[in-house]
Amino acid sequence: MERAPQEAGAAEAQGAVAGRARRFVVGGGALVVVAVLAYWLGSGGGNGEGAAAGPSATPTPSAALTVAEVFKRVGPSVVVIQAGRSLGTGVIAAEDGTILTAYHVVKGTKDKGTEDVTVTFADGTKAKAVVSSSNPRRDVATLKPAELPEIVVPATLGGAVAVGAPVVAIGNPLGLTYSVSTGVVSGLNRSAEDGDLSGLIQFDASVNPGSSGGPLLDARGLVIGIVVSIADPGGDEAFAGIAFAVPIGAALGSEGDGPPGDGPEI
Repeated sequence: MERAPQEAGAAEAQGAVAGRARRFVVGGGALVVVAVLAYWLGSGGGNGEGAAAGPSATPTPSAALTVAEVFKRVGPSVVVIQAGRSLGTGVIAAEDGTILTAYHVVKGTKDKGTEDVTVTFADGTKAKAVVSSSNPRRDVATLKPAELPEIVVPATLGGAVAVGAPVVAIGNPLGLTYSVSTGVVSGLNRSAEDGDLSGLIQFDASVNPGSSGGPLLDARGLVIGIVVSIADPGGDEAFAGIAFAVPIGAALGSEGDGPPGDGPEI
């Protein structure tokens, strides 16, 4: 997983990240009037009609979910990626089983066929995979598995991003598969001075090596980004409360081979 540098100061709080690489008082009379009015409306407005049905308790697609509900919904879409000695995460992004991940997780295997890339699906199915497309400038890549599980569960992509909004990250940090962490969006449009990565989502949900390529999710369980890096001011490959993700729109809209980025890796 790549590291991005620590932010330099307030003057660049909205821009580049610098440093070492690696979220009534109501009168009594009014209350009586409100109570009488509510009773009158609830009884059909005094005209003999029944009260209107209340809103359904079933969550709509726009309703916020609990963290447990987000994991239950998206967990089946998350995969473990082993690419040579590199461990990472991916998310199923289409009905045909296409997997979206971080480019640096698989960059050394693109020209080696399927021999060095193995994906493990949530149901335990293992399959070889090839890198079908990549964009080093965005640090994103897609994989095509040679085999698919009996049931393919693609994640739902897209969603607005706002500073302060809650987020959930699912990944395999330090080999601890299907780990979940939570936080908030800490900033937008971040970039690394010593690399080509820019326009990143900054968030504070805990991620570590092995989390790269995993989905960053909003409160509705929509994939809003792909985790790619952390800030590591101490150079000890430890999470310092600052992580970064490529926005899903950029990850989907900028695919195509290009020169490798110079961002730091972990």
